Amino acid sequence: MFVSERPGHLTELAAAAVAGGATRLVVVGGDGSVHEAVNGIAGVEGVELAVIPRGTGWDFVRSFGISRRLEDAVATALTGDIREIDLGRATFRTWAGGEGGAYFANVGSAGISGAIARRANEASKALGGKISYYWATLAVFFGWQTGRMRVTVDGEVREGRMIDVVVANGRFIGGGMMLCPEALPDDGVFDVLLIGDVTKRDLLFVLPKTYRGNHLPHPRLEVLRGRRVTVEADEPLPIELDGEQPGRTPVHLEIVPRALRLRVPRA
Repeated sequence: MFVSERPGHLTELAAAAVAGGATRLVVVGGDGSVHEAVNGIAGVEGVELAVIPRGTGWDFVRSFGISRRLEDAVATALTGDIREIDLGRATFRTWAGGEGGAYFANVGSAGISGAIARRANEASKALGGKISYYWATLAVFFGWQTGRMRVTVDGEVREGRMIDVVVANGRFIGGGMMLCPEALPDDGVFDVLLIGDVTKRDLLFVLPKTYRGNHLPHPRLEVLRGRRVTVEADEPLPIELDGEQPGRTPVHLEIVPRALRLRVPRA
């Protein structure tokens, strides 16, 4: 058993484990732990990942029905079916100004969601991830300055005032918001949600609907699908990968088909 001691340490531990011959890694934690482990094993053949959900973020496991009940999660890790799912790979500008890169398992985004994730991560999560993210969304939105963004999805271009671009491999983000309810993690494409210049009234009306996935269609929201996404902005915007904030725009995201073998509940 290995225990993470600092941010990024799980990536090192996962890479060391597979280099030493491990073929199944069991991650005990939330979305951030999954993110780090994936970045340690991506591209290595014959390795399986299992998740025992802990922490406050469970958006990744929600898409697969992996139980938060310990006994059930352990059973899935031991005897569950194997599902080959896609990963996303992002290249971006780091906060220091260099070029960075990382894989993501669930969702990548650019815009207000990066600031929301940072606010939620810095705040107390005593009331759980869902409530923390909900209040962080409201707090950040009311001070956000909407700028112009240019988004290219497989050559199709959208340009205008937007607050966020969500590039979804899975369906959930932010403690259970089903922003892209039709996203499938093994269909070889992203679901890309463009969130336009929404008003405060829009937010207050639409946000509760996202938890049920019935916020679409909406005149200020658009969903595109594609394998490659580029997001640029007049002013640099924070990006978010599985709840982490590694840098800023411009960012390029591409799908890596069937790149992760995941243990899921038996059919």
